[in-house]
Amino acid sequence: MMLPLLAAVAPAAQGAEPRGPFEVNFGLFFWTWVVFIMLFFVLKRFAWPAILRATEERERKIARQLHEAERLNAEAQALLEEHRKLLSGARHDAHQLLQDAKTAAEKEREQILTRTRQEQEQVLERARREVQAERDRAIATLRREAVDLSLAAASRLIGERLSAPADRKLVESYLQAIEERG
Repeated sequence: MMLPLLAAVAPAAQGAEPRGPFEVNFGLFFWTWVVFIMLFFVLKRFAWPAILRATEERERKIARQLHEAERLNAEAQALLEEHRKLLSGARHDAHQLLQDAKTAAEKEREQILTRTRQEQEQVLERARREVQAERDRAIATLRREAVDLSLAAASRLIGERLSAPADRKLVESYLQAIEERG
């Protein structure tokens, strides 16, 4: 059916060339429409379903990607919030550790000061005892020397040698009596 139509229009289309830009060539016009309609039906039959499938598949893929992106965004927001909470907790923990360290250091300082004061008091007490012991020894030594000097002076006055133990006891009791009164 197409062949006879082509044969009838072909000679008319070959010999007639347009003479101006606005002149209509019926053969060219007819064949353009025939080719367009045939191409339209071929594309509609074979290409259009493939194009629609590809477009619909791409649309589904984009929808899945958008859904996945929204899910990942929500997950990222949740992780960011969790990170912020952890960071805040870490800052709080660090602050608490610093406070604990300061408290422990202050406590240790107080203990060291207390220990140092106690040791200082012990050293002072020991020094006082040593000074007291030295004083007592010095007094005892002075007493012995005073007794010896008193005996020597008394023996010179009397002119004879006095017996050492008995006289010593007499002078020591006299010095002790003086010390107790004074």
